[in-house]
Amino acid sequence: MSPCSAAATVAPLAADCLLVTPLFEFPFESVYVRSIVFVSLYVSVLAVLLSTAVSLPVALVVGFSEFPGKRLLTSLINTGMGFPSVVVGLLVLFTVSSQGPLGELDLVFTKEAMIISQFVLATPAITAISLAAVTSVDSNLRDAARALGGTRLDVALVTIKEARYGIVTAVLAGFGRAISEVGSVLIVGGNIAGADGVSKTRTLTTAIQLEARQGRYETAMILGGILVVVVLAVNALVVRLGDDGVMR
Repeated sequence: MSPCSAAATVAPLAADCLLVTPLFEFPFESVYVRSIVFVSLYVSVLAVLLSTAVSLPVALVVGFSEFPGKRLLTSLINTGMGFPSVVVGLLVLFTVSSQGPLGELDLVFTKEAMIISQFVLATPAITAISLAAVTSVDSNLRDAARALGGTRLDVALVTIKEARYGIVTAVLAGFGRAISEVGSVLIVGGNIAGADGVSKTRTLTTAIQLEARQGRYETAMILGGILVVVVLAVNALVVRLGDDGVMR
């Protein structure tokens, strides 16, 4: 018999159990929390890494080149930073649904669909901020690199070195948007957790939304605290990498 069941006959103890039980119910089991944190980091980090791999070359090409429509392209990139996340979720859901172009891959309500959604959301932010950082580098530095016989790759690396703090800011902005996203990942992921408490597609943000909606505010607050700690830890790590010159 549980302590709370035994105390049911004693009014004061029963009242205490009613207050204590919500703090230790199922959502706080370590398996549940660890799986949610894992899914959140797996989806967001992978989406941001893929986005950075695409965004940085695009920012370098757009920043160094002159071509018709450059101003329009830059405006579209900046506009994408404010694109509604629920619309992105709907578009990705249609893309991966049985009627969409990626329907054969069976990606509906999977981590992969969530990665695609967060990739779409993070890419404009990382591209726009990286582009601003790259174009702020003194053109004389690029000219000097070319004069010394540097290839396009050498010039790009020198530019990245000088713009590394702006690029770090871009990556952090992309990660912040990805891991804090609710609408699009809820649409494409379904917020699924198994009966054993293991998260399939439930992230910290969707779990917070679910717990708050069901009135389990203690659970929501603690999950919110975990989300803040995760964001601060990743931010500190990325800034440290930039300061140590990994991008140099």
